[in-house]
Amino acid sequence: MIYGKFSGNYNDKPLVGQPSFKQKYGTIPMQNLRTYGKAPFTVAVIHGGPGAGGEMAPVARQLACGYGVLEPIQIATTLEGQVQELERILERHSSPPVVLIGFSWGAWLSFIVAARYPALVKKLILVGCGPLEERYLSALHETRSSRLTADEKTEFESLLQALSSPATKDKDRVLARLGSLALKVDTYDALMDQVSDADRIDPHGDIYQSVWDAAAKMRRNGELLGLAAHIQCPVLAIHGDYDPHPAVGVEKPLSAVLKDFRLVVLEKCGHTPWIERQARERFYSVLNAALL
Repeated sequence: MIYGKFSGNYNDKPLVGQPSFKQKYGTIPMQNLRTYGKAPFTVAVIHGGPGAGGEMAPVARQLACGYGVLEPIQIATTLEGQVQELERILERHSSPPVVLIGFSWGAWLSFIVAARYPALVKKLILVGCGPLEERYLSALHETRSSRLTADEKTEFESLLQALSSPATKDKDRVLARLGSLALKVDTYDALMDQVSDADRIDPHGDIYQSVWDAAAKMRRNGELLGLAAHIQCPVLAIHGDYDPHPAVGVEKPLSAVLKDFRLVVLEKCGHTPWIERQARERFYSVLNAALL
């Protein structure tokens, strides 16, 4: 197993007359691919955020016993940039078609890539996927609000506003604090030794704002769900029953438009199944069965 190895070069010289990836999609400050196990790389784990990553390293390590696994760290500064960034990594470093395992925001990104580049993806696994239609957002907000103290609710809302404001200077710190609060309310019974700062990259609040604003717009106007018409592979959603993101917001929209869709709900499980004491074993069982 190779852990924490970064490979690939995203500042290649462009074709004559064409903008480089860096010029077109944003600054690429580092090489951004971790690999686990040995080639061929047939599985890729796609982190949440956007603008934060590394939390899927435990999943990659677990799966590397049987598969070559890629863990891209998405650092492009636009939504389209992140789509192209992931497509480029899969083209250059995997043996497609691959299994894409997307978590939270990464579930949406994987969904978009599977629709745009169907030849690259043989199976799509959505873990803790956010609702694909606006009408399910109220349930998410109500559930999260019910798990916060009054002071935490005020802070949570102020952090969201700060991330959206161009005047906010330290958005990285804001995103980090928002993530800490979300972890508290999104988790049922966490094994904190599965939450390692060593795995995570520093949060990037500007990436969050830019990418999430564009993604939320896609959900509002129906473009996100509309991409389902272009997905050709089987889709499995794995969702915790304690996750404030309502599973129905994934199941109902996708079961109505996909031919091969299945939902597995894990009991006593929050948003991040692999850190859940009472659900992680079942999560890995479902995941490994899906990879066969």
